[in-house]
Amino acid sequence: MGRLAEDIRSVRERDPAARSVLDALLCYPGLHAVWGHRVTSVLWRAKLRLPARVLAQWIRFFTGIDIHPAAKLGRRLFIDHGQGVVIGETAVVGDDVTLYQGVTLGGTGKVRGKRHPTLCDRVFVGNNANILGDITIGENSRVGAGSVVLQDVPPNSTVVGVPAHIIYREGQRVLITDPREVKDPLSDAVIALSNRVEELEARVRELCGEQARAAARNPLTAEEEERTHYREELHKLRDYVQMGEGI
Repeated sequence: MGRLAEDIRSVRERDPAARSVLDALLCYPGLHAVWGHRVTSVLWRAKLRLPARVLAQWIRFFTGIDIHPAAKLGRRLFIDHGQGVVIGETAVVGDDVTLYQGVTLGGTGKVRGKRHPTLCDRVFVGNNANILGDITIGENSRVGAGSVVLQDVPPNSTVVGVPAHIIYREGQRVLITDPREVKDPLSDAVIALSNRVEELEARVRELCGEQARAAARNPLTAEEEERTHYREELHKLRDYVQMGEGI
């Protein structure tokens, strides 16, 4: 009963919409899914694998939350709203973790063994975020809504994006100055454009320097070059007009 009271208290502390104990007890499917998982986990450890899976399917039907019986969940896990949350077989979730609707703690590939993420204590995961593979999300870290996390996240960090990258670490803003730091499918194109812009800027500086040096040697040189170019254009135009005469 102590664990049940602890779970209800954590719901009321983290969600102002939970106005009473009865409200939290009856209206939070995330709470029901966590309690149901404790039963399926006991069955799984007792080698009653099929009954555990069947019961987990029924819990998913009633709550919209899919937690594999083999997943390891810490204390005071709060799944808010809950619809569409998936927690894979080898996932590990620490204490005081918060998950919003649509979160996936999934695996990659068909490799057996540890293939799902580990969430350390006090991790916050926004709605529809996907954390994939055998990676670790450090203590007190936050994952932004809709992010796709494919690499380890250090403690006390905030990550956002597809794929996710760090924007805060230890309370300090992390500024990205190198496009290579963002593992985005378009990073190569951005890098190529950046390199091309740098080349053009260097060429412009070089031309400006040459023009300045020429003007310094003879102030009338630039003007004389413009006059010569103008005369050449006039000569071409005159030849063109003469070719059209008599038509």
